[in-house]
Amino acid sequence: MAKLPPRERILDAAEELFQREGIRRVGVQAIAERAETTKMAIYRHFETKDALVAEWLRIVAADYQAAFDRVEVEHPDRPREQILGLARFIAEGLPSLSYRGCPFINSLAELPDRAHPARQVIEEHKARQTRRLVGMCAEAGLPDPEQVAAEITFALEGAQVSMQNGSIDRVGERLLRIVEGIVDRHRSPRGAARPATD
Repeated sequence: MAKLPPRERILDAAEELFQREGIRRVGVQAIAERAETTKMAIYRHFETKDALVAEWLRIVAADYQAAFDRVEVEHPDRPREQILGLARFIAEGLPSLSYRGCPFINSLAELPDRAHPARQVIEEHKARQTRRLVGMCAEAGLPDPEQVAAEITFALEGAQVSMQNGSIDRVGERLLRIVEGIVDRHRSPRGAARPATD
């Protein structure tokens, strides 16, 4: 960590501590010690602790948005495979959530004030994620893309909570089957073979 530039060291330390102990329980001094720097140095890079939290979540959100970019590149013009690719991305990340939890869900629980800059980052990220998922569902020819995107979102986010609390086994495997079932159930019958006529 000490070889990284100060700003990156601070963000890495903040991520580790926020994930492990929670936002409220971690003070700026603890972050400074973990990053091998000073509180003054942290405040040179981030005006407040809230600004540091918001920047950390902005980076986490960018990782999720990059997953959308990847599946679009990997499955061009195949929106159904793009949707399943997103589900696979979440499913593959579930094991780390079993002990750390989803950073967005955890942060929302600690930040009830909707005016908090970090909460605004999460809400903007979730809105952008929903728009992109609705777009994929529309491109897949699903007749009610908003409804399908809502059902998929409920499945993805519910899987993350279930993994964290240990209430369901084989969460990733079940999640993939559920998302595939949602997509296929909503498929338009346009592509179905028509019955032969005389």
